[in-house]
Amino acid sequence: MSQTEFLTPGKFVDSDNPEIVSFAEKAVAGVRGEKARAIALYLAVRDAVSYNPYLDYSNPEKFRASDVLKAGQGFCVGKSALLAACARAVGIAARPGYADVRNHIASKKLRDLVQTDIFHWHSYTEMLIEGKWVKSTPAFDSALCARAKLAPLEFDGENDSLFQPFDSEGRKHMEYLQDRGPRADVPFEQIVSDFKRLYPRLVTGGIEDGDFKADVEAAANAEKK
Repeated sequence: MSQTEFLTPGKFVDSDNPEIVSFAEKAVAGVRGEKARAIALYLAVRDAVSYNPYLDYSNPEKFRASDVLKAGQGFCVGKSALLAACARAVGIAARPGYADVRNHIASKKLRDLVQTDIFHWHSYTEMLIEGKWVKSTPAFDSALCARAKLAPLEFDGENDSLFQPFDSEGRKHMEYLQDRGPRADVPFEQIVSDFKRLYPRLVTGGIEDGDFKADVEAAANAEKK
């Protein structure tokens, strides 16, 4: 993969979308330096777009950066695609990456559908900052983290920022089991195919209603007891 691939628009990382360009330029307005601009984009995507996995996983719009921005919400794959698109829109090479993780910010409803504590195709974003590829995870917004009793995941533009290993109560939160590596664009068909095989109830049962933040808060309170 050449660096050019990570600067040009993709089908899902659609960095030429006018709304993405406007959002990205607004996020970095007045911010100087590649590292500072990357951090500004990370914070904008993390907190301006709510994390919500209650969606139709067969719908490609849930994976496409511009549609996630328009909806104002999305899950990790869509939000990582959005951060990559925003970075490309302001001239920072970027690409979505994927990993399988154990544990996750999840509700009882979501866990009942996936039937496991292993989440495949969890997504992060890599940005080429001052000559170095650095990973970040913009999935979990600050409002969600507060209700889940987690500190928001910060990013300094120099070190990989992938997960909170412990929650605010000292309980183990997430571990990476397998890094699937980066892609130039979202591998939508492969992800959906794997979800259908691994989480058939999630894909076929539908999970498009409910208040995820409230459900996560209830789960966090129950664990504390």
